[in-house]
Amino acid sequence: MVTDLDGTLLGGDRGDRRRLRDALARHPEVVVVFATGRGLPSIREVLRDPLVPRPRWIIADVGASIADGTDHAPLPGLQRRMRSGWPGAGRVRAALRRFPALVYQHDAAQDGRCSFLLSPEQLTRELTDAVRALGCNWLYSADRYFDVLPPGASKGSALRALAAEKDWPMESVLVAGDSLNDLSMYGLGAHGAIVGNAEPALRAAVPADRAAHRPDRPGAAGVLAALQELGWIEHDSPLVVGYHRPPVRLTSDGWRPPASPNGILPTLHSLFTANPQAIWATAAVLAPHTPAARLDGHDTGLPLSFVPLTPAEWAAYFHRACKEALWPVLMSQPSRLHFSPAAWRGYREVNARFAEHIASRAAPGATVWLHDYNLWLVPGLLRPLRPDLRIGLFHHTPFPPPEVFAALPSAAEVLASLSRLDWAGFHTEAFAEHFLRALAGAPGTPRAGLPRIGVHPLGIDREAVASAARARAAARTPRPRGGPDDDLLVLSVERLDYAKAPVQKVEAVAALLAHRPELRGRLRFRLVCPPPEPGITSYDQTRQVLERRIAEVNETWGGDRRPPIEYLPQSLPFAEVIDHYLDADVFWVTSLQDGMNLTAKEFTAAHHAVGLRGVLVLSRHAGAATQLGAAALLTDPRSPEDLADTLHRALTLRPEERRLRLERLADLLGDHHPSDWASRITAAIRGDHLPTAPGRPGGTRSDDGPSGAAQEHRSVVRGNRRRRQPRHSPSADPNRS
Repeated sequence: MVTDLDGTLLGGDRGDRRRLRDALARHPEVVVVFATGRGLPSIREVLRDPLVPRPRWIIADVGASIADGTDHAPLPGLQRRMRSGWPGAGRVRAALRRFPALVYQHDAAQDGRCSFLLSPEQLTRELTDAVRALGCNWLYSADRYFDVLPPGASKGSALRALAAEKDWPMESVLVAGDSLNDLSMYGLGAHGAIVGNAEPALRAAVPADRAAHRPDRPGAAGVLAALQELGWIEHDSPLVVGYHRPPVRLTSDGWRPPASPNGILPTLHSLFTANPQAIWATAAVLAPHTPAARLDGHDTGLPLSFVPLTPAEWAAYFHRACKEALWPVLMSQPSRLHFSPAAWRGYREVNARFAEHIASRAAPGATVWLHDYNLWLVPGLLRPLRPDLRIGLFHHTPFPPPEVFAALPSAAEVLASLSRLDWAGFHTEAFAEHFLRALAGAPGTPRAGLPRIGVHPLGIDREAVASAARARAAARTPRPRGGPDDDLLVLSVERLDYAKAPVQKVEAVAALLAHRPELRGRLRFRLVCPPPEPGITSYDQTRQVLERRIAEVNETWGGDRRPPIEYLPQSLPFAEVIDHYLDADVFWVTSLQDGMNLTAKEFTAAHHAVGLRGVLVLSRHAGAATQLGAAALLTDPRSPEDLADTLHRALTLRPEERRLRLERLADLLGDHHPSDWASRITAAIRGDHLPTAPGRPGGTRSDDGPSGAAQEHRSVVRGNRRRRQPRHSPSADPNRS
């Protein structure tokens, strides 16, 4: 790419220049050559700007100078050819002194040429004849610059000579310019681009076939558009999804599934299936000296756009800031909060990297959909970089009451960033109200500037779950159930997290076995509990207590019989998770706080598909309780008595009540595919079609609420700031809670 500087590479706003710089950085195969009227000292000043791409070669002084872009040393052979016949600046200035309208540019660095200022009406035949009499060439551009050059010097001749020496075929070259001093580059057989702010005289002088790329956008944006038209650089995306965790991780043995379960990943799979122009900005944790090229070998079929991080950066950002500071607050357990200023600086830095990356990949006016608390600072950092973007963030976690959120030492910084959103989404009305109250009470947040709010409970791919359940049921022998001596299987599927209350579950099982002799030898509790990502120490105590109590309960109540608690600390393929669902009599969700909990929905869909009558015991603090609470047995995991009593009730329900509750759960579950959910949210972020909802000023209600449920899906306008996708199979991740 051979480009002029002023008006071309340096033209446009800083956001456009940043996008071009970052795009070229992603494509090191595109060699950058400056072709400018500036002298080398002036170019060195330009290169102090971090937004200016680094050139490999430099054509300066309107073609009179040719230098290496790395050390700025002249290329002596080529430069001598360009300056052949040059009489010297002193002789040129002396010969032209009789033209008083010529104003020599003393402040412009120049070598091998003379540059003057001249008004158009003073460009006379007498002047140009005087230049020719010196054996020189002349060039007039932008209605003010008059350059006297060696007879064979021009940007075009310098480019031709450089290309010949470097063996560049002209069909592999793009030239870009905006003024008449770029004209000579367009007749060489290269691809040509004339940026949107170019001189009309250049447009008129260059035939269409010599500059086929004539983008409307000025400066750097026009250069980027031409590179994209050629296919040398990928197009910017109209939809950028920001989520810190990718669906794969790079190890020394290649790409592998995530080390720990994650509930958002299957949903994002469906989003990209029907959005071919969308990209997924995500982190890649790379060992030192990992070649960037390896990032292209993930073979997921997903448009992953990586933000590279070192293991140390990831540890400070995710293991410490996210899991030790933010997660306890989100779970309304501020007593567990451990805030490290150094880790928070790491969190801030990673968010800044995401903001810059998204700014470089988003098309003008694009929609940006951020996910979860891990990117809370991105809105505030991204908005100044790209004020044209529409930015939304969906909280898959709970949002705590304002008084709990205030325990976070960085609460003010976070709220200042979140106030820059156009839209914020939640699973429940309660979480949305907590957010609005926190934001409205933050210092310096004008009420009129609050983002729009959406309440959109996430569903599951019910058709895929049901199909998998029918297939597994047909391939296996069902276990005996319903007899007086048959086992009673209670199942939980959740990642290891104190917020899921795993220890409280074990204590409830111990209490039932101690006080309900008839359950001894029959009650089995199976806990599928994959560990967190290695390096997260905030769950270590929970794991230690959990495993110790499981061993103690099994020793007390196992004896010669099968131990009552079966502990599976591992991720399982989805087919095996379905088998566990089908085996269970009771599915037990006891979250102290939970955003939604999709495993409860999967259990319901699986049992309904094959005619089983499992009972769902659901924490009243899970988001799913708002939707399914009318048919589930709600429990309070903060009350040991309620936890044990509700589980006992579930185990002893009459068959007819079990059937009725399961049927009601299936009705409440509805058939709201994650792809539809994603489409509604991207439309909400864009602000499409926002009529006022009845009874709520500024509200808009969508039509995707669960059939018969009180929960509504809505986007609520607060302040001044809405295609069907193919079905997909659930991921092989056993935890979508």
